[in-house]
Amino acid sequence: MSNEETRDALIEKVVKIRRCAAVVKGGRRFSFTALVVVGDGRGRVAVGYGKANEVPPAVEKATKDGTKSLKEVNLNGTTIPHEVRGRFGAASVILVPASPGTGVIAGAAVRAVCEACGIQDILTKSTGTSNPTNVVKATIDALLQLRTISEVERLRGVALT
Repeated sequence: MSNEETRDALIEKVVKIRRCAAVVKGGRRFSFTALVVVGDGRGRVAVGYGKANEVPPAVEKATKDGTKSLKEVNLNGTTIPHEVRGRFGAASVILVPASPGTGVIAGAAVRAVCEACGIQDILTKSTGTSNPTNVVKATIDALLQLRTISEVERLRGVALT
């Protein structure tokens, strides 16, 4: 797969756009920041952050930032293998596997990460701060802790039934 094909296959979800004002002699000068979740829908996901004077370039920069750091997540079909908790700053996220047909039961920030990753059935709870940046990073932290049964068997050196 070439680089162009990889970029086209990626799912981009804009989580948050923020406006920042710098006070200058003639008034206020505005700039924008974008928080974007990037994934391939097949178990790879990352978060990107970009800043620019206009919204589209900020989103573009954030997407480019995210594609550089795609991380592999262990999935179990359309859900996750086991319950997991993730933390980042004051944000804490609990992810619970769900049966097929449940859908993504999550807030905006967690939903963006799950959908970009390719998870279709999951239950979530977000506590602590509601800051989208920290919630997204806590969700990715939780997803990176997921282990398949074969991985656990290999790490522990025992056979699980």
